[in-house]
Amino acid sequence: MAPDSTTPSTNEFTVNGRTYRPPARPLAVICIDGCADEYLDSSLAHGRMPRLARLLESGSFRAIARGALPSFTNVNNSSITTGVPPSVHGISGNFFLDPQTGEEVMMNSSSYLRCGTILAAAARAGRKVAMVTAKEKLRDILSHELDGIAFSAEKADQAREDTHRISGVEELVGEGVPEIYSAAASLFVLKAGAALLERGRADFLYLSLTDYMQHKFTPEAPESLDFHEAIDHELGRLLDLGAVLGATADHGMNAKQTPAGEPNVIYLESLLAEELGEEVKVILPITDPYVLHHGALGSLAYVHLSGAINTRQVIARLLELDGITEVYDRETAARKLELPPDRIGDIVVLSGRDVVIGRTPDYHDLDAVRDGLRSHGGRYEEMVPFLLSEKINAEYSDRTGDLRNFDIFEFTANGS
Repeated sequence: MAPDSTTPSTNEFTVNGRTYRPPARPLAVICIDGCADEYLDSSLAHGRMPRLARLLESGSFRAIARGALPSFTNVNNSSITTGVPPSVHGISGNFFLDPQTGEEVMMNSSSYLRCGTILAAAARAGRKVAMVTAKEKLRDILSHELDGIAFSAEKADQAREDTHRISGVEELVGEGVPEIYSAAASLFVLKAGAALLERGRADFLYLSLTDYMQHKFTPEAPESLDFHEAIDHELGRLLDLGAVLGATADHGMNAKQTPAGEPNVIYLESLLAEELGEEVKVILPITDPYVLHHGALGSLAYVHLSGAINTRQVIARLLELDGITEVYDRETAARKLELPPDRIGDIVVLSGRDVVIGRTPDYHDLDAVRDGLRSHGGRYEEMVPFLLSEKINAEYSDRTGDLRNFDIFEFTANGS
């Protein structure tokens, strides 16, 4: 198929209180899942991201932004693609206790979204939109009301014109479906984005990677350096195609281990049930189908109490625990953490940089993380990179004081 030479639409569009003015060039926003800023620092210091280094030397914009809490994938991808915090879009985790049914369920359906997306609005304004994710779990949420291409690397072979607005993805990319627990899953997303631009199939992209590599490897590890070098190569392809790029992350990543190297876990449901003698249910919103990443262990939990339990007493007890850093009742958590109050339980608990929260020892299979647990979810994974390929203009330079990762589409569209 020959490239479509039509100039991308510059029609303004407004969604969720923000107005976007996309340039007459392809635009791509990338979520480098799990990318704490240390990964970029290390790769740049080792000379493994030369294209990014040249961009930064030429005056392109690099900063640190604050993500949404919980610092999990579904929450932050939803914020990035809507431009608003969870209190507005309604996604409170990868997993939650549905108050309407009382069931613990995955939060991966677009039916849980409470607002529209930037992607759908851009398509209505005349842009050719494509949304490519590594993980299938994100596809339905992020393609909400989207008249455009949407598929995952994980199930690229199942993409069909009638359901995904594209078929033959493997042929397009020149590779077969990657193993989801690999660097290849993320690189497939970037290669697909470049191929879509090359073929004229899209001019407004959201490319969301997976954090398997960051869960498994430190920033200095050879595997991490190789991975970020490969990312840099694909960024170069997108830049060579004339794209304006914005990049951020959904969350950072930290080691969550004892000095002996064992997973550093507080089994919160077991502890509370033993001490209170009442029914307590702890929901771990990191829970998703990809247990080899993290063993369903993260640094934020929702606690659902029975009616007889005194919430203030439980909060006071939890704040006495080593490794617990913040505990809030529902109302306070909704206000301070910008969360939807009906989807977070009675108490919200956050743990320290090197601590994760579990339910019970029997609930978690730790075999996959015995060699080292790296995870996220709390305050210590909230700060993430924020990159623009262009020099930032005066208007947006004045707005960099409290950057959020979900500012990235507005800055990429309007900021140069």
